[in-house]
Amino acid sequence: MFKISIIIPTINEANNLPLLLSDLLTTYKEGEIIIVDCGSEDRTIDVANIYGAKVYRSNEKNRGLQLDIGAKNAKGEWLIFLHADTRLTHDWFRKINSVLKGDKNYIYYFKFKINHKKMIFRVLEILVNLRSKFFKQPYGDQGLIIHKTNYFKNNGFRKIPLMEDVDFLRRLKNKKDLKQLNLPIFISSRKWERTNIFLQALRNWNLRRRWLKGESIKSIYSDYYKNN
Repeated sequence: MFKISIIIPTINEANNLPLLLSDLLTTYKEGEIIIVDCGSEDRTIDVANIYGAKVYRSNEKNRGLQLDIGAKNAKGEWLIFLHADTRLTHDWFRKINSVLKGDKNYIYYFKFKINHKKMIFRVLEILVNLRSKFFKQPYGDQGLIIHKTNYFKNNGFRKIPLMEDVDFLRRLKNKKDLKQLNLPIFISSRKWERTNIFLQALRNWNLRRRWLKGESIKSIYSDYYKNN
């Protein structure tokens, strides 16, 4: 059994994936990289193969399903879920080794950092990190590190195309087990660069509110991708 399985859902990520996979090269002796693709029309699969990742395919565009396919095929003791457009520091794996030897009931996530120099993004980082730490509400783009037995004990990601991270973390039996790592994950600014970041944050909050009130995930999914 590997120490870790890194699970990355993809759809047309050929431009971003090489950057993330290069960050993960130091883990090859300790684990495996799993790409779960849902119909990319670019060279995403070629990139994954070049870097030696294991590739699985999803028959539908459904991130929750993709993540769960990855988890069910993983051979690692710990599962690390990452988005394809994120980056990590060169020494990230060395720094989390103590975590991987510790309490298997804890679930870890990285410190939110946007990969852009604009000062306005520093404000967003502060707000997101405060929300994550004190309200126990990190999101999927911050990465998630969870022991495999703990993942399945909490019934894993549901097969929904959006809000799969919010849904999973809401179902955790003990929110106190969520721990923020003192280690950044660098998140692409692409979804904020097309609009005002506070309008985007408000739009995202409204989508989550609608979902929590019971609105159809299909309707929310349609509105999300219409505006992103």
